[in-house]
Amino acid sequence: MKRVVSLLCLNYAASVYAAGGEGSRPRGVGPEFAKFYKDAVTFSCITNPSVNIPIGRVNDDYCDCPDGSDEPGTSACAHVSPLSPHTPVDQSHARHNISLALPGFYCKNKGHVPTYVPFTSVNDGICDYELCCDGSEEWDHVGGVKCEDRCQQIGKEFRKLDEARQKSLGNAGRKRKELVAEAGRLRKEVEDRLMTLGTEIEGSELKVKQLEGELAEVERREKGKVVRSAVQKVGKMGALVGLAKQRTQELRETLERVRQERDSSRSRLEELESVLSTFKEEYNPNFNDEGGPEPDAAHDRDLNAITQSDKENGIDWEEYEGEEDSDTDVLYAFENYLPVSLRGWVDQKLRDLRVTLIDSGILADTGSSSGESKAVADAQQRLNSARNDLDNSRKSLTEHKEGLDKDFGPDDIFRALKGQCISTDSGEYTYEFCFMDKTTQKPKKGGGHTNMGNFVRVERMTVDEDLPPNGKGLGTCERIAMKHENGQHCWNGPNRATTVILGCAEEGEIWKIMEEEKCVYRMEVGTPAVCEALGQAVPKKADGRDEL
Repeated sequence: MKRVVSLLCLNYAASVYAAGGEGSRPRGVGPEFAKFYKDAVTFSCITNPSVNIPIGRVNDDYCDCPDGSDEPGTSACAHVSPLSPHTPVDQSHARHNISLALPGFYCKNKGHVPTYVPFTSVNDGICDYELCCDGSEEWDHVGGVKCEDRCQQIGKEFRKLDEARQKSLGNAGRKRKELVAEAGRLRKEVEDRLMTLGTEIEGSELKVKQLEGELAEVERREKGKVVRSAVQKVGKMGALVGLAKQRTQELRETLERVRQERDSSRSRLEELESVLSTFKEEYNPNFNDEGGPEPDAAHDRDLNAITQSDKENGIDWEEYEGEEDSDTDVLYAFENYLPVSLRGWVDQKLRDLRVTLIDSGILADTGSSSGESKAVADAQQRLNSARNDLDNSRKSLTEHKEGLDKDFGPDDIFRALKGQCISTDSGEYTYEFCFMDKTTQKPKKGGGHTNMGNFVRVERMTVDEDLPPNGKGLGTCERIAMKHENGQHCWNGPNRATTVILGCAEEGEIWKIMEEEKCVYRMEVGTPAVCEALGQAVPKKADGRDEL
């Protein structure tokens, strides 16, 4: 079986292959190595210049040089590790690094793109048209195999496909520019928000400091107020009001009792009157004269008014009972007689005196009796609200700073894709990948979703694999990868984790999903976000074709 040359991100340009001209260089030598074969008499091994052989022993199907450079057109030195087809070689480099060797057998591929094939593919009886479309690697016709030159046909098809690939590549590049612009805009929003939050926090800190002072002042003012409780001695006014209310209630109850006794006596009197009425009629015809009001009607009206509740009579005892009466109120009584210019000063001094009396234990402290007053509670509530606003602003500031410092890949580009998801069907499941978030496995027939890992970081990693014919793959290149960890626990195994490796594509799409270890997954994803990422060109095949 033939061995396919590894694919790298950077590819030799066609102009490099054409440089130096054909000349009379030996079979299988590329133009960039022609300078090592210019001597018409002696050949010095490229990485071992101390080893010299006659020029006639080049391509004699015998490996004379340790680096195999004397057999560029045969498979005699196929056991020597070749150079990468994309590793530039100069004289000084070659002379000081004994690990270097030729990249392979050079195929001119006129009409198409020149390239190299592995030395193991030279004269193996197989036409390697994928890399060597001119068939020149089978020059010895081993087993009667003769490979025709198909470069014109293959080159024509390639150029047609390449035109579409270049168009797709151009679209991908434009989309990447749009993503970079959007990422810049989003970053600017975060930066502006950070500035706004900084200003808000400064204002909130000043507000909290001000409200702390207000609370202290309210507490100081309220501290001198004596709060009445069930066991406290009330002030003189309160005591008087309580006694008056009690005495009034007693009089009302007594009057009501007398009224009931009077009504009972009146009933008995009416019975006696009915017995005596016949006797009294003939002697006093005016006895039953109903022309004037009964003498008890006016009394009843008075009694009704007296026995009404105090509130119905316009008296609200609670209004007077609720008034707090401090032993030091007398100190404030004379303020009303002072000039306005002195009133504020005296008021402050009296408040200071009250606080001093409280601190000395002479007067009761508000806080030690029935709790905070409404004024203190309101001031505390305003302060708490301001502190909460300040804490929220500080938390938001921390989150925005973390978001600004987070690695969003080259040019901050994944900031524009954060939260966007792409999915694909594979077997019985639908797999979903969300940028900077998580990967998920969803059964098509219903059931719970499986978290395959949550995003933790962006990494750079080197991959080495062949590109499929459609170009949707990674090749051999340094790639951007997203690590996802701490997914749903795997039965009898670890928590699920997924490495998402990104390649260049015009549209976001999932190319491949595989389970490398138990519950450890690898996902290959195409996106325009990584086209020309890391300052490198789009990965190309060894024949010069890009991965799109």
